[in-house]
Formats: sequence, C-alpha cells, structure tokens
Amino acid sequence: MTTLTLDSRARWQAPAWLGPLVVLAVAYGVVPFVGSTYVFDAILTPFLALSLAAVGLNLLTGYAGQLSLGSAAFMAVGAFAAYNFNLRVPGLPLLGSFVLAGLAAAAIGIVFGLPSLRLRGFYLAVSTLAAQFFVQWALTKFSWFSNDNPSGVIDAPALTVLGISFDGPVGRYLFALTIVTALTALAWRLVNTQTGHNFIAVRDNELAAKVIGVPVLRTKLLAFAISSFFVGVAGVLWAFAYLRTVEPAGFNLDRSFQIVFIVIIGGLASIRGAFFGAALLVVFPLVLSRVGSLLLGDRFDSGTLDMCQRIVLGALIIFFLIAEPNGLVALWDRIKARLSPNTQTP
Repeated sequence: MTTLTLDSRARWQAPAWLGPLVVLAVAYGVVPFVGSTYVFDAILTPFLALSLAAVGLNLLTGYAGQLSLGSAAFMAVGAFAAYNFNLRVPGLPLLGSFVLAGLAAAAIGIVFGLPSLRLRGFYLAVSTLAAQFFVQWALTKFSWFSNDNPSGVIDAPALTVLGISFDGPVGRYLFALTIVTALTALAWRLVNTQTGHNFIAVRDNELAAKVIGVPVLRTKLLAFAISSFFVGVAGVLWAFAYLRTVEPAGFNLDRSFQIVFIVIIGGLASIRGAFFGAALLVVFPLVLSRVGSLLLGDRFDSGTLDMCQRIVLGALIIFFLIAEPNGLVALWDRIKARLSPNTQTP
C-alpha cells in the first residue's frame, strides 16, 4: 500500500493549466493589494504591454518563421487608430476602438507583409524596416492623426468599460492584465489549430508545406495580419494604459529592437517565452538602476550609471543565451525537469 502511494506521488504531474491559473490568481487576487504605485506604473503595466507585443511577434517570427523589424510601427498604428476611432466615432465603446485599432494594424501588416511573398530571412527583415520609417513619417507629417496637435502628441481617453472605470494605477493594471490574458489565451488556442500547424510547416520547409497542401502565400499574409493585430492592441495598451500621452517618436526603432530581443531571449515559438523575455528586459534594468544608484550613486553621475547598467544587462543577456540558446523558457523547463521527482533515478 505504501509502495503504491509513493509511486502515485512520483508519477503525478501537474496539469498544464495549473501554472497559468496560479499566476492569474496571484495577479488578480494578491498583486492589486500589495503593489505600490511605482510597481504598477513603472513595471507591471509596461511589462504586460510589451509581453503582448512579443506574443504577437512570436506568432510571426517564432511560429511562422517570418522576420520583422517593424513591430513598433504596428504599435503606433494601433495607438493612433484607437485614439482616432475613439475621438471621431460617437458612442463607440472603448473595446470597440481596441478591436478596430487591431484590425487597422492588421491591414497595414498585410501591406508590409507582401514582400514576404518574394523575400526571406534578413532581406525580409530589412524590408519591414520600411514600415517603421513610413508609419513614423506619416504620423508626423499629417497632423490629422493627432487631431491637429502641433506636437503630434495624443492623450489617452478614460478607460471605462460597461460603466466601470479603470483609472488609477491599479485600474490600468487590471485593464491591461485582462486584455493581455484574453489575447494570450487566443494566441495559445491559435497555435494549436490547423492555422498554427500551417505556420510551423511554412517555417520549417516552404516547399514541403506546399507539397502537403498548405497555402504558403495565404499563410504568410495571415501570419502578418494576426501578428500585427496583437502588436497593434499592445500599442493601444502602451499608449492608453501605460504612457497616457504619447507621440510618434515613442514608437521608434529602439522599441522594435526591444521586442525582437524579448522574443529571442524569452524563446522562439513559445507563448511563455514572451513573458519571460519581457520580464528580463523590463524588470532587470529597473533593478540594476536601483542597485547602481545605491552602491555607486555618490561616485558616478547618472550618465555613467546608465551606461554601466546597459553593459551589465548586455552581459547578462549573453550569459543567458550561452546557458540556453533556446531562450529563458527552455532554461526554466530544464531547471524544472531537474527538480522534478519524476526525473530522479530509482
């Protein structure tokens, strides 16, 4: 009897949904009551927005194998589209402007995804830079997008859904958390459908995918559209829930590279990897900033400290990639497997 009990404990494995459920329970039930304004405004809300952007880019790059360096452009399209839908369409619900903004970003994504029909790899990545420069130029050149504001800055509307206001640091965090949770569940479901399998088939071998009947061209454009939808909604969260006021320059090339780094560091073709990578790139610089100011604040100026933080962060990224080239999510799985009793030798 004792042997049977021990065997059943050794063979028990937590279901896949248990981990995300626990994380969500903590995120909704604990964090709002213990977090400070700084934690919500400086860490959690940007973390959620960048995680969603990385989920979107991972669908395109990790699953479908199409490189893109124009993610910030699609974030900008989403932010400015939601602003204009909310401003110019009376009575449109806030979530309706989010959906329309995502669709606007998806339409732009299809246009700039057309080169993927002829280009591959780094050539495609370079071609997507056109989206970055064109969108930023258009938003700066035509003041209509910012309601004729001379500085090009847009202000976020009040976050109200069904009469419930999400203003304040905790409200904006919960609003962003709900949007990110819903879209992440949608992305997870997508990669387990035939569409997701088509993405992987095209990524692994286009010719083989075509032979087995996968519509390669349509699959590529669909990947650009879905990815841009996610990234566009992430741009709305970045503008409405995090910054509250934003200008076109806020969606520059640095932001695009930041999202690419999140995907690579977190792990390609992994929904969880987007959150791991975002946590590293959002939280670590803040931790390094606090530690650097505490230890070296009296000896060096802020510019030197900022450069030291970048060097340390770069070194940490190199270390993590050497330790596990498949990203932090693979490193996490490896550590978890070593700690699991199921892997112990009898």
